[in-house]
Parts: sequence; C-alpha cells; structure tokens
Amino acid sequence: MEYHNPVLLKETVDGLNINPDGVYVDVTFGGGGHSKEILSRLSDKGKLYAFDQDPDALENVIDDDRFTLIHENFRFVKRFLRFHGAKEVDGVLADFGVSSHQFDVAERGFSTRFEADLDMRMNQQNKLSAFHVINEYDEAQLKQVFLQYGELRAAPAMARLIVEYRETEPIVTSEQLKKVLAKFLPPRFENKVLAQIYQAIRIEVNQEIEVLKEFLLQTPEVLKVGGRLSFISYHSLEDRLVKRFIRNGMFEGEPERDMFGNFEVPLKKVNGLIVPTAEEIKINNRARSAKLRIAEKL
Repeated sequence: MEYHNPVLLKETVDGLNINPDGVYVDVTFGGGGHSKEILSRLSDKGKLYAFDQDPDALENVIDDDRFTLIHENFRFVKRFLRFHGAKEVDGVLADFGVSSHQFDVAERGFSTRFEADLDMRMNQQNKLSAFHVINEYDEAQLKQVFLQYGELRAAPAMARLIVEYRETEPIVTSEQLKKVLAKFLPPRFENKVLAQIYQAIRIEVNQEIEVLKEFLLQTPEVLKVGGRLSFISYHSLEDRLVKRFIRNGMFEGEPERDMFGNFEVPLKKVNGLIVPTAEEIKINNRARSAKLRIAEKL
C-alpha cells in the first residue's frame, strides 16, 4: 500500500543545508520519501540513518549502502546512533504525526472514516491501546486526556458518559465509541470533534508528547556545531514544544541569564515558520496543518 506524498519535501530537506559527505538522520522514515530526497543529495561518503517503530515501514527499506533503517522509536535516537557509531550528525529531519498509510489501513484504528477495533498503536508490540484507554482509565484520567490532548471543552461530560456506558459492556469498536459520544457530535461539527477525540486518544496511547520531549532534549547532543534540525509538526501541542525548545532549550520557563542579562541556548532558529502552499494542500490534503521549523546548533 502507498504511504503518503512527503509534506514540504524540498523545503524540509533544503532546511538541512546538506553537506554531501555528511551524516544525517530521518527519525520518521514512513514511506521513505524524505530519506530518498536526502540520499539523492549525498555523495558516496555520505550516510543516512532512519528510525521507524512501525513494522509496516520495514517494507519500504531502501537498498543503498549509505542507508541504515533502525526499527526503534526515535525517543532512543542518541542510544541507537551511538550503537551504530554515529556520535554526532550533520542534521536531523522529523515529520511528526501519523502517516497517510496508518490512516488508510482501517484495522489500525487511526481513522474516523472506518469502523475498527480501538487500537491506534504506532508500535503494535506496545500493550497500551485505545481499547485500554477507553475501558480501563478512570473518569479523572479520561477527562485529563480529552482536555490536555484534545482541547475538548466537553471533556468532563465525555469522560463521565464513557465510564457510565462501560459498566454495562466494554467499548470495543470505533463505531461504539461514536454512539456513546453521539450527543457531542452534531452533524455540522462531527468530523472536527471526532478528530479532536481521536487525536487525544492517539497521543495518550503512543505517549507522543513525552516521546517528543525526550527526543528534543537529545537533539543538541547528537548534532555537530552548525548542524541543522528540520521538523514538521501537525498540531499546536507539538508545534509549541518545538518552537519553545528551539528558542529556549527548554519547555517551560526561561533560561537563566548571566550578570549581563544574556543567556545561552543550544540552538538558533533559521528563517521563520514555513507552511505549505495552497497548491501543495490541494494536491496533498494532509499538508494543510503542517508547520516546518528549522534550527541550527550553536
């Protein structure tokens, strides 16, 4: 099955300012679109490492001596790069979010379009699934997930309704979940609210915010001075973390200043925020919420 057209392909790889003999990392390999573009700009001396925890992505491995695919979550980027002998690299690319392939495979449970068992695991070896979140989290936990990750104002009422319903029977499928929450899904706003609900559950199942924070904290350690980060985010929770980390090297508060009022941060932003053109969004609807930020290690 096709994966997806890589979003902001040229802009994201351009942002890495490729050194043909350099070492690069694509931490969200997926269908390999960004990786192939990076390889096309490398010399015979160049090297590309890619990460993907989804077994389906292994079918897209690129037959190239300069390429190594690491079947792991990118939260372990420093550990596995060092295992492969790459202590410092010239650039790191990340295209966060769910691939079109994962949305299009009904049984994965990511899409609001299909009836499927509640799953949403990016790594199908993980024990925590959407079923566990919906059927085993208590009311306070569910409320927190919907509020924090879905930014849903009706989160308290949604959590209460789910807990009440599952006293009678478990909620096994996406269609069951829609029926339980039907009062919150008026036809005019159904798709928008469902997208928020699914996003909240998916982020919790895959620990996406924790993973992103762990990953970002490692990036200055694996980058050479002058090395580049090129990151695409798809929702405000991710983008805020990326933006703050590039600016401050932390996620909350401000860095400490010296006696002259200056502070040291590991990165500096390169250019401003980059978003897809109307033409790209028309060709690839997935691009509509993409935001690209580029940074360089100081």
